Amino acid sequence: MAGVLYVISGPSGVGKTSIIDGVMKKVKNVVFSVSCTTRPKRPNEVDGRDYFFVDERTFKCMMEQDEFLEWAVVHGYYYGTPRKFVEEQLKNNVNVILDIDVQGAMTVMKKVKDAVFIFIAPPSFEELKRRLMRRGTERQEDMMKRLEDAKKELEQIPKFQYLIVNVDLQESIDQLTSIIVAEQLKVERVIERLGSHKIFSDGGDSQ
Repeated sequence: MAGVLYVISGPSGVGKTSIIDGVMKKVKNVVFSVSCTTRPKRPNEVDGRDYFFVDERTFKCMMEQDEFLEWAVVHGYYYGTPRKFVEEQLKNNVNVILDIDVQGAMTVMKKVKDAVFIFIAPPSFEELKRRLMRRGTERQEDMMKRLEDAKKELEQIPKFQYLIVNVDLQESIDQLTSIIVAEQLKVERVIERLGSHKIFSDGGDSQ
């Protein structure tokens, strides 16, 4: 797989979607992998753009067919990353961004050794609570479940390679962009992409 897999994770409501949207407008040769979920579609979401919204029976059928790179039950709903799309893009030297929950990221860590894992954190737990309340897309009991899950998710930060604390959206977009560019410029990836003969060849007579 020549492309690089970037796994973006963090608590619900931390701003991952907004950060990724900003990065996608700035960085070339990067695609977003749309996940499948059984949770209800929110008013501002579009099927196929934000998620593939499916019922539980369809999701479980896809699980049985081993169609997911990872899947998990999060906040009471199923979420999963379609395997075929990710593998085809990486094989064709296209970089892929995943926006998945922390539980799913732990699974990908075991399966894709050279993936890049980035955690997006809130400035504080109170700020995360304010953002979820301001979003107003969940029932009260769902929001409380997300906040409880967030406490456990934040404990997993040391397992990630990069940490972005989302205080300012534009700054966070710039930071994620910098991570992606820096990873692309790692020596082993440049050599793999261009070939060592192109870099180390003297090109004939140097005089």
